[in-house]
Amino acid sequence: MLRCCMVIKSFLRKIIPKSLLRFYHLLLVELAALFYGYPSRKMIVIGITGTKGKSSTAYLTAKILEEAGYKVGLTSTVLFKIGAREWLNPYKMTMLGRFRLQKMLREMVGAGCGYAVVETSSEGILQNRHRGIAYDVAVFTNLSPEHLEAHGSYANYRAAKAELFKSLKKKSLGGKEIPRIIIANADDQEAEYYLGFPADKKFTFTLENKVVDGIMTISAADIILGADGSSFRVDGQNFSLGILGRFNIYNALAAVTVAVSQNVTLASAAAALAKIDSIPGRFEIIEAGQPFKIIIDYAHEPASMEEMFAATNLLAHQRIIHVFGGTGGGRDKGKRAAMGKISAANADYIIITNDDPYDEDQNKIADDIILGIKDAGHQNFEKILDRRKAIQKALALADDNDLVLVTGKGAEQAMMVGEKKIPWDDRKIVIEILNQH
Repeated sequence: MLRCCMVIKSFLRKIIPKSLLRFYHLLLVELAALFYGYPSRKMIVIGITGTKGKSSTAYLTAKILEEAGYKVGLTSTVLFKIGAREWLNPYKMTMLGRFRLQKMLREMVGAGCGYAVVETSSEGILQNRHRGIAYDVAVFTNLSPEHLEAHGSYANYRAAKAELFKSLKKKSLGGKEIPRIIIANADDQEAEYYLGFPADKKFTFTLENKVVDGIMTISAADIILGADGSSFRVDGQNFSLGILGRFNIYNALAAVTVAVSQNVTLASAAAALAKIDSIPGRFEIIEAGQPFKIIIDYAHEPASMEEMFAATNLLAHQRIIHVFGGTGGGRDKGKRAAMGKISAANADYIIITNDDPYDEDQNKIADDIILGIKDAGHQNFEKILDRRKAIQKALALADDNDLVLVTGKGAEQAMMVGEKKIPWDDRKIVIEILNQH
């Protein structure tokens, strides 16, 4: 029955004009918002978009606001949160379907949440899922080419992200007008584009001391990257972060800037960040008594993979054994060889496996990646399409002080093979295999 429904859905997408599909998606989102009583109008809503760092920034933002005494809701690729209740995202999507998303926002209102942090993806925007949400704050993390098959071009991808900034709404809560706020990464080449949209207040954040005229800048100074975490200073306030990598300082600084925009003190933001030592599936270190290091990471495109490998340099290690694959279903085929080259430049041994092949030929996906590995002149690799067996082989190969990287899925709770949604969690699989020995 499921296969039949998916075939019909795929057929309808091919024969129905895109303009009609867009109208259909818009109608659904308006109906969903109406059905649940326009819940986003009853909270301050923070939308976070960009290519990398959206989930981590959303998570850190929620934790800072919570530390400041607010009840917070969160919806992201990694997890959901309604007040004190948190659970991993079991769906294969960043932005939930219209009715499910509006229902969750309604539950946040019912739980007394004053803030909703919504990770907002370009693909969700394409389906108008953002249209039923009254955003107050729009945050831009960074932009690099991704999802170009879905968007048609980088320019279209860039423009899709802009819809979040166009959707900021005038809103009053408790008789008080809520300002429309734009926050952008000043170190990204697209910052001024997103800052160009109308807002009542604008902020930027930077690690490179870049300033945009007339806009308040939150700048990180005295940055120290270490094997146990990172530290930096903002306006004399010390920050410590238990999660590794320069990219996570960007994520933290974006969250701090949101806090400043909401009149949360830097001291309160620093207290919140000091309590965080991991984010599920985001450069997550697995400790199970093994004599080598294991890291699970979501990196699934070239830019994030580069940053992930840069972070591994902070950790003492011998060899790097890298397990990863590419997503199927026509998603970003062009990045597969590039990812192969990046892995070849950094890993000592590579095992190419499945990620989420969907209905695409699994060997073809793997071979596209291998082209990049071979082009880089790397010889130490093999192809094991069964992801469990691939992870098992990597762990068996690892010697003392080696580093095993399992990337591409992070804390995702499922793998898509054909039309089947198979329960999956790289972190649990790793622990299961380790416990067998």
